Parts: sequence; C-alpha cells; structure tokens
Amino acid sequence: MFQIDVMSRTPPYEQIIEQFEQFVMRDLLRPGDKLDSVRQLSVQLSVNPNTIQKAYSEMDLRGYIRSVPGKGCFVTPEAKEIVRRGHRDKMKEVREIVRSLILAGVTKEELIELINEEYEERSTYYDQG
Repeated sequence: MFQIDVMSRTPPYEQIIEQFEQFVMRDLLRPGDKLDSVRQLSVQLSVNPNTIQKAYSEMDLRGYIRSVPGKGCFVTPEAKEIVRRGHRDKMKEVREIVRSLILAGVTKEELIELINEEYEERSTYYDQG
C-alpha cells in the first residue's frame, strides 16, 4: 500500500503521512482499520524502523491514528474529518499564491484553465482507484 520514492526531496516519514491522508480521503483506510506494525512496514518499504515510528507518532499526534498497547495502531473515527480540515486550511496559502500570480501577470482565465485541468486529471485518477 505505502510506497517510498527514494528520489523525492520529501522525507520518507512525510511521504507516509501524505499517503495515509490520501488513503483516508479515498476510503482505502477506514475508521478502525489496523495499520501494519512498525517492523512490518519497515521491512516492506526497506526503511529504518525509526522513520516509520516517526510517521506513526506524528499521525497519532494529529489524531489520525491511536496506538493500543499490545494490539497495534488503528485509524481513528475522526481521521477523515481531521485530514479534510487540515487541507481546507491550505486555502490561505492558495490565496497568497493567486495574489502573486496576478502580480506576475497570470490571467484569471489561465488560472481557471489550470484548476479545471487539475480537477479533470484528479477525478480521472480517483475514478480508477
């Protein structure tokens, strides 16, 4: 399920978190689902167990998962809403980017075309999932 792009500039633990968020939003991971153990995922991805533990700890801190001693880590009932809220908060960043693009001379039509292209690509991607 999880994959690490060793050529990416994004640290592996962040890649795991980003993929977890995508899996939750696409309902590939649902509330109560058990995640692989740190050791299992470490072996699958050929990544240091400390990297996996860092990702799991961050996801626990964010409220995405809960660790049950002796049982494992499980997706929380509120994970999807927390992920959704976090992404909605990025609208402020988008606003700043749009302002800088306007100053750079990018037209409204160009922005709308870009947005439409992205939505078409993503909906096609997610429909295949």
